[in-house]
Amino acid sequence: MTISQLAPERALRRLELTVVRRLEGFLHGEHLGLLPGPGTELAEAREYQVGDDVRRMDWAVTARTTVPHVRDLIADRELETWALVDLSGSMDFGTSQLEKRELAVAAVATVGFLTHRLGDRFGGLMLRDSSLRRWPARSGRLALYGLLRALLAEQMGDQEAHRSDLAAALESMARTQRKRGLRVVVSDFLTPQDGEVDSRLEPSWERAMRKLTAQHQVLAVEIVDPRELELPNIGVVTIGDPETGEVREIDTRRRKVREAFGLAALAQRERTRIALRRVGAGHLVLRTDRDWVADTVRFVLAYRRVAPRLHQPPKGVAR
Repeated sequence: MTISQLAPERALRRLELTVVRRLEGFLHGEHLGLLPGPGTELAEAREYQVGDDVRRMDWAVTARTTVPHVRDLIADRELETWALVDLSGSMDFGTSQLEKRELAVAAVATVGFLTHRLGDRFGGLMLRDSSLRRWPARSGRLALYGLLRALLAEQMGDQEAHRSDLAAALESMARTQRKRGLRVVVSDFLTPQDGEVDSRLEPSWERAMRKLTAQHQVLAVEIVDPRELELPNIGVVTIGDPETGEVREIDTRRRKVREAFGLAALAQRERTRIALRRVGAGHLVLRTDRDWVADTVRFVLAYRRVAPRLHQPPKGVAR
């Protein structure tokens, strides 16, 4: 039974049990202090870099190692997290265990349940065709449940097909949510360029994503269905674009057709991977035919090893 077939409250309870039982402890962690001041405590020592505040020198470690060391600060303040969730027509698709939209809700629930601490605030932006709906950031588990209920309710909408503008939604997120924190972008990242086989092309949303990563820590969750990666040999089929309403007949018996589709799909995924790496966003891929909990665990364990280097302050800039 899929998430959409359950009553909203029952679906959310099942999601929470799945997340907490299997992922508890992986995403917890202190928030890196942005500014020194009241309500902070010392973190681990690290080697001094040009531009570090000399008032935070750790003289004991420096004397022991003969190498200058400073201590980072952990801020005892709330973290504000915003999730931008793509609920456009292309997410109404799934040929395996889950639909892409259901997997998107599960991804938001995972981040929400496991990063929540007392006082933390969680808000959401829902991209549905040509509209962007805002769910205000609030603290507490009930507020998170409210956002997840709203995401589930959006599945029932039936609007006229329009091409969603992910770039504009990212621009709006960067412009309106200025308080530094965690930003989660959940989408399939499909764009009108996806018929191209050149993976070096810059996606239309890359510039807006770069603005977001310049100010916030960003996690991009790419939602993928296996039928978007390759066509099976099932004869002549009618395929429609859920975002534009365009319909085409394709003869999947032809090997060249299947190969062309596979090459374009591979180029689209590579284009997304390269763009997210260029802008410095974390990139988690979840598939509807895989164990999304296990994939999340693997990502978290790998990301935590490199996160301290990714989020150090720029050299020459005092904090």
